[in-house]
Amino acid sequence: MSAKAETVSIDIPQYMQSLGERARAAARETGRADSGMKDAALRAIATAIEHAADTLKVENEKDLATGRQRGLDSALLDRLELNDARIALMAEGLREIALLPDPVGSITEMNYRPSGIQVGRMRVPLGVIGIIYESRPNVTADAAGLCLKSGNAAILRGGSEAIHSNQAISRCIHQGLAEAGMPADAVQVVETTDRAAVGELVRMQDYVDVIVPRGGKGLIERISTESKIPVIKHLHGVCHTYIDDMADIDKAIKVAVNAKTQRYGTCNTMETLLVAKDIAGQVLPELVAQYRDAGVELRGCEATRKVVNDINTATEADWDEEYLAPILAIRIVDDMDAAMDHIARHGSSHTDAIITESLTRAQRFLHEVDSSSVMVNASSRFADGFEYGLGAEIGISTDKLHVRGPVGLEGLTTLKYIVIGDGHIRT
Repeated sequence: MSAKAETVSIDIPQYMQSLGERARAAARETGRADSGMKDAALRAIATAIEHAADTLKVENEKDLATGRQRGLDSALLDRLELNDARIALMAEGLREIALLPDPVGSITEMNYRPSGIQVGRMRVPLGVIGIIYESRPNVTADAAGLCLKSGNAAILRGGSEAIHSNQAISRCIHQGLAEAGMPADAVQVVETTDRAAVGELVRMQDYVDVIVPRGGKGLIERISTESKIPVIKHLHGVCHTYIDDMADIDKAIKVAVNAKTQRYGTCNTMETLLVAKDIAGQVLPELVAQYRDAGVELRGCEATRKVVNDINTATEADWDEEYLAPILAIRIVDDMDAAMDHIARHGSSHTDAIITESLTRAQRFLHEVDSSSVMVNASSRFADGFEYGLGAEIGISTDKLHVRGPVGLEGLTTLKYIVIGDGHIRT
């Protein structure tokens, strides 16, 4: 469907069912493709993207122009933009995925049972993955690459604000798939901007095995509510750093500043700083000075405002807020138990960290804080698939089933039991 053809009325349920049927058929082919074929496709897509850089920028400018007319703010326009550096990163990311070990087909835990049979587990693709995302057109290439490498077929539905960019990237993907002898339907980009397509996609349980929403809280809440298909998601990232009274002061300041200021608009950025009361007078004055130098607005509890001057008053709502901005809530707590109580009540199960020199307290924190990533003496900004050695990621899951934390290649697969015998029968 061309960009011009979007204005033509189409039967959305019929269109989406067609995508689903083709994706299901393609999933059988991608699932049995060997690593060499998949890696060749990834490299071919990367080359096609590089060769189409000028075209990608032309199509992207159409989206940017429309976005300006619609009054999108500067942050959204920035996420939407494709420049030479971002196009190069898309290609580089695909080549990096090609270099990652292929999880599909690996067999583990093979053991002989008393009956004589061998029982083990094999890692296999999930099947068809539907990915719904906003703004960033580079997600089209990233998601396609991860799904392809993990042996899955993908149905990608980007935001209407990036329709021209996504379609241009889609053409590069199909060119690379064709060059490698992979089915074109292994990656399909939904070509209509009609919101009804999302509603259909999340109800296509006969064709789609899992849904991955990437975007704002509103989008993820909608998908989670409406989907009849399992969803890999996190709603928001209310991440905490707790400075224990047995912390190294210099270490605590360095980590806490980085956790907030290294980048503001990410889900693994610290939004609330918790400080033990017995160390607050030593650590907060220097921390506050550095935050102010960085332009961070500070909102503190009553105890915090007694330790340092000119801090805005934190409201109860601040403890639940994902700012995604240079704003930080600070609370002084009695001890680690009070910090963990605060995290349990206000956290989002994303990433929480403790700064301490006590091994016993570090172990307790790791064991008792129920988040997808729990850290000791490290910035929450490390909660990332690349930093964890997973390569690229498709998102971060704060659910407990079937995957938790950064979702890389292995998170896009599942396990099945395999049994090997030699004429064995059960008696």
